Amino acid sequence: MPLSKYRYIVVEGPIGAGKTSLTKRLAKYCDAQTLLEKPQDNPFLARFYEDAARYALPTQLFFLFQRLDEVRELTQMDMFRSRTIADYLFDKDDLFARLNLSDDEYTLYQSIYRNLAPQAPAPDLVIYLQATVDTLVERVRRRGHRYERPIQDEYLARLADSYREFFHHYSVAPVLVVNSENLNFADNEADFKLLLDRIGRMRGQREYFNVGSD
Repeated sequence: MPLSKYRYIVVEGPIGAGKTSLTKRLAKYCDAQTLLEKPQDNPFLARFYEDAARYALPTQLFFLFQRLDEVRELTQMDMFRSRTIADYLFDKDDLFARLNLSDDEYTLYQSIYRNLAPQAPAPDLVIYLQATVDTLVERVRRRGHRYERPIQDEYLARLADSYREFFHHYSVAPVLVVNSENLNFADNEADFKLLLDRIGRMRGQREYFNVGSD
């Protein structure tokens, strides 16, 4: 099995990249437990998309405390007996904080994070999904989550840029950078098998999967 050597896999990417769908598909394939973000549980998120300056800090802090609880659960699991696939990377909290908070808010956030954050286990593999901004916008609009309706195209563009910058410097775990533009891992069995094959052939710390060029 291409995933047999990986106990903790993270699927990442900007909003609309397909993180959660691929996470669930991978978990079903290898009978793994999932660790999923719950944006629908954040009472500030819809208001953040309407008024980012006012609601960025409470939105970010809610996600921080939510993820801290999940980190504690993850560190208590026997990682060698159970396989876990997550649709977010704990380290990415700083990505959103830098993108959305003012300087003073970011300083406060960092102080809270340093005092509360436990040491999260490093993933064995990160699958970083990329897509064009137009594709991200189309996917977000198509799925129709109520709390995502106010999201502006410009915010998705800034977010995609922030993800590229974050993963350009990320070196904690091996990363497979996947161009998901023309791939449907959730519903297309051939696409999913192509991804599994590419994962099985990984040897380096950073590799790329582009259909037609690999």
